Amino acid sequence: MRRLLGHALSLAKRTGASVTVGAVKAVAIQAFGGPEGLALIDLPAPEPAAGQVLIATEAIGVGGVDAMIRSGALAAYGFERGHILGGEVAGTVTAVGAEADPSWLGQRVWAFTGVGGGYAEQAVAPAASLVPVPAALPSADAVTLGNAGVVAHFGLRQARFAPGESVLVRGAAGGIGVMAVQLAARAGAGAVAVTASSAERGDRLRQLGATHVLDRTGAGAPDVYDVIIDVVAGADLPAFFAKLNPNGRLVAVGAVAGDPPPDFGTRLFQAFRKSMSFATFSADTVSGSERRAVTAQQFAAATRGELKAVVHDVVPLEQAADAHRMMQEGEVFGRIVLTPAGSRTTRVTPPARPVPTAAGSD
Repeated sequence: MRRLLGHALSLAKRTGASVTVGAVKAVAIQAFGGPEGLALIDLPAPEPAAGQVLIATEAIGVGGVDAMIRSGALAAYGFERGHILGGEVAGTVTAVGAEADPSWLGQRVWAFTGVGGGYAEQAVAPAASLVPVPAALPSADAVTLGNAGVVAHFGLRQARFAPGESVLVRGAAGGIGVMAVQLAARAGAGAVAVTASSAERGDRLRQLGATHVLDRTGAGAPDVYDVIIDVVAGADLPAFFAKLNPNGRLVAVGAVAGDPPPDFGTRLFQAFRKSMSFATFSADTVSGSERRAVTAQQFAAATRGELKAVVHDVVPLEQAADAHRMMQEGEVFGRIVLTPAGSRTTRVTPPARPVPTAAGSD
């Protein structure tokens, strides 16, 4: 342990990374329910196990699944009080466990920490999840693109999306939705429609590649689509089957509004002759090598200005409850990012190139 701490301190001097010896600040769930149940606590400094690395975090992504865990909606999966939220971080590797490649030491990386452990000054993550972060890409941008970009990319693949097809992104203002809009437009969608809660959000989504803006109910033209990417789910999901073309596909990539009604599938059978389909998508069904390859490609695209990381705000780690309140109140456009005290996180985003206009847009 002494050798690892000495190496970490040496790395901190060389790289500017923030390293805490003995204890680290982290945000834990003290009570399930509202954001007020989150609290800043002190924890012993973590040590990487076999196959893991230790990361001095510079940026921590705040995602919809964090809010669901915090609320208690996923209690059936075994989450307990004291759980540290956070599934993705970016920062500098300060130590490696046995069986992890020592060449990661000192590298700036994006990492998937799993279903928790990220809301901390230092986090452990599987070495197999690491993706190098280009020097020109801010850490806040890396955690904004990371998981959201993977879900959007493979969600479109799950929907068997093809160039020229029309796409509706339901819940487009969040991290996954923003990425789905950009990726569909870049891939040559015939139209990219979005649901949005305000005209201002609709205008921002148009700047990212949307061609049509609808209200949250999906009212507006066009009436039907080949593909619907749904981040929201909830009670209104069945109504969106009526917006599918024959052979249309709706893929739920999230459930920020909760589960759909138990009988939601009856809508598909009522329109049996349209041969529509429904699927869920989880990145857990994609191999780690495929996920890492896509993340690396998207990081490179962002540094070239071909993809935009939409960061709503960067807030201190100790204000995680405020970040969750902003999400709960629907204030966030894109991704909100936490940063530990003393982090060298900055946002100098490369200039964005114009987003390709979807084919046939008006």
